[in-house]
Amino acid sequence: MSDRLADFGQNTFMENFSKTDDIIKDMREIIEISRDTAYRAVNTVLLQRNWLIGYRIAEEGFQGAERAEYGAAIIAKLSKTLTAEYGKGFTKTNLYHFYSFYREYPDIFQTVSGKSPMLLSWSHYAILLQVNDKEARDWYEKEAVSQTWSVRTLQRNVSSQYYYRMLRTQKKEAVVSEMKEITNKYQSNRLEFIKNRYAVVCI
Repeated sequence: MSDRLADFGQNTFMENFSKTDDIIKDMREIIEISRDTAYRAVNTVLLQRNWLIGYRIAEEGFQGAERAEYGAAIIAKLSKTLTAEYGKGFTKTNLYHFYSFYREYPDIFQTVSGKSPMLLSWSHYAILLQVNDKEARDWYEKEAVSQTWSVRTLQRNVSSQYYYRMLRTQKKEAVVSEMKEITNKYQSNRLEFIKNRYAVVCI
């Protein structure tokens, strides 16, 4: 099922579905893969929206100390206007996050191979933007994807300086074991990770 799940990013259900003799199994596969595909699609659009908002803000060119006051005024005006028209999700803090997202991940939707990169949820990236050290941030991102960290697990590991603890220790297995034990309650099942990963949330 995992191999077929990867294919759903490129093809449709109609092209990938293969009937078996177990109707319950087939129903579960249809429902779970459709749900995962829907979360993935919505999340990609959300990330693209936030990235493009960040790009457009950056194009105003308010970098530098002499432009800081102008930038703050633009952000405040945008927040007021967008919140009035579209509701919550466009606070000044969020707009600054969108700007940072574009600045820190300028090529997030492009890869050398041309294939779509494995993306986390916006909630994950909002946490990653708290990490100023690029090497640490890249490591957290890679681990979050490969280890299917929930949003809460990622936040806990960033807050506890997990990356630096792993660098300093000679007993990495013990540190990993401790982390997994502490975050086990945040990693209850695959569906929770999918929901966290592809949640339509602006934090």
